[in-house]
Formats: sequence, structure tokens, C-alpha cells
Amino acid sequence: MTTIISAPSSLDDHTFEQIFDQLAPLPPDEKVVIDCRRTRWASPYGLTALLTVAQTRLERPTLAIPDLEDTASYWNRASFFKHAEGLYDISGRPQRARSGSESSVLLEVTPISQTQDIHTVVTNIQTRSQAILQEKLHLESKVTMRFTMALSEVCQNVIEHAGTGGWVAVQAYKWQQRLGRWVVVIAVCDAGMGFRKSLESSQGPRPTDRWDDGMALEETVMRGVTRFRDPGRGQGLAGVKKFIGQWDGKLSIRSGTARIAVVPAWDEDVPLKKDLAFFPGAQVQLTIPERMAGE
Repeated sequence: MTTIISAPSSLDDHTFEQIFDQLAPLPPDEKVVIDCRRTRWASPYGLTALLTVAQTRLERPTLAIPDLEDTASYWNRASFFKHAEGLYDISGRPQRARSGSESSVLLEVTPISQTQDIHTVVTNIQTRSQAILQEKLHLESKVTMRFTMALSEVCQNVIEHAGTGGWVAVQAYKWQQRLGRWVVVIAVCDAGMGFRKSLESSQGPRPTDRWDDGMALEETVMRGVTRFRDPGRGQGLAGVKKFIGQWDGKLSIRSGTARIAVVPAWDEDVPLKKDLAFFPGAQVQLTIPERMAGE
């Protein structure tokens, strides 16, 4: 039996829940087709989460790519198809990226499975992001270093906690409808053990009826609890949270059946959502907005 999973026209951290909802009831060995033919736009989260979905299926899934040429061309420019072809049976012909076009991609979709991958990611970002972070987002040069450190910490979280590889992508674009200014969006997704199992691997299940994915996210993101017993270990997300708060950015993390967010004044998201459709691992997004005069 083959089940068709319909992707929304816009694929981001919120609308991707439609895909999770359709996948959750299916056994992992059921053949699925992810139908993106009507998808017109995808954020870095959308692209990295699509790859993560394929990693959870025992039967190789099929991906029907966007019909719109501009969309397929951008996915190609972001190196999505380069990795998707190893995970999916591709239905449709990927469009070649248009040469000479200005790219808003700061970091193409990149796999993370070992520490060396993080060094490569950080090096690429440092050489390509300086101009955009300073000219588009008006961030000071010292902040760009903290930006790459935050990116490194989130990627490191995949290696130390996921138990499997993950994916990262970074893009800059003008968020006209929501914010009316430039933003840089970082997405890091994996299909590993997730936050709750990571904590339980060293501390065991908590003796409380409240212990669930939501509480595990609260413990880790808000209170800095970690499975590591060494002083100073596991504090990476605390540093990322502090950096995001200082620069009026947003941090959201989904794991298991819950999603937690550090929400700035310009966004209307809720701090904690529970009872979501189950999906393994952790899916992280950081959004850093342009600094306006006087801020």
C-alpha cells in the first residue's frame, strides 16, 4: 500500500506540522509519496525537515518535486536535490539553478554527522555571511562571530544528543508580510533520540506524571538541564537562548510531541505546544531580524 502525503503550498516550521500529522499514524515500513508538486516556497526548516522525514522511513519514499520552475530551481540552488536523491525516489525533473542570479542562501543544505562537519559549516558561514549580516541585518562585526558560535552550538547538539546525523541550512530573505525587514533563518533538523530520551539516558524517567516531551524541552532549554555530568557541558543551548534574546530573535525547538519557543515581541507564537503528532529527534529554528535604527 502507498500513502500520499500532501505538502502545503508554503513549507515552514508551522505548516510542516501538516506533514507530521499525516505521517504519525503510518507504520515506518509503509510506502509513502511526499507530494510537493503544489509547494511554492520552502524555508530552510522545510528543506531540512523533508530530508529528515526520509530518514525515518524503512521503505524508501518517493518525492514529487514542485511543479513551479522557480521553486524547483531554488531547491536545487540550496543543494536540496543533491542530498534528496540519496534518500528519495524523485518524481519529476529537478530544475537547474539559474546562473548569475543573486543567491540568498548563506549555507546550502549540509549534512552533520561528525565534528568535522561543524568546522566546515562554520568556515563556510564565516566567509559568506559577513556582508549580509552587516549590510542587510546591520549587525556589528562582533555579533557575526556570536552568530557563527550559535550556529555551531546548535549543530553540536545533533552530534552529542541525536545519536544520528542531521541537516543544517541557512538563508537570508526579506520577511515582508510578518516583519517588513530582513531576517536570517537557521534550521537544524535530525531524527535521532530527541530531548526526552537524551535526558533519560543518564537520569532515567522522572518520577512525575508531568514528565513528557514538553517538560524535557523546558528542562533543557529554559533551565539548562543536561545529560552530561561534567560542569559546563550541555550549556550550548543556554548560550544560544541568551544570544537570541539579546538580538530580539526567535528560537524554536520541536522534539517528540512538543515544541518550545523563545518568542520575541514581533511574533505571535506560543511558548509551549504539547500533544503534537509524534516525530523523532529535534527540529530547531533560529530567526535573527535586521536591526533598525535606534534599536
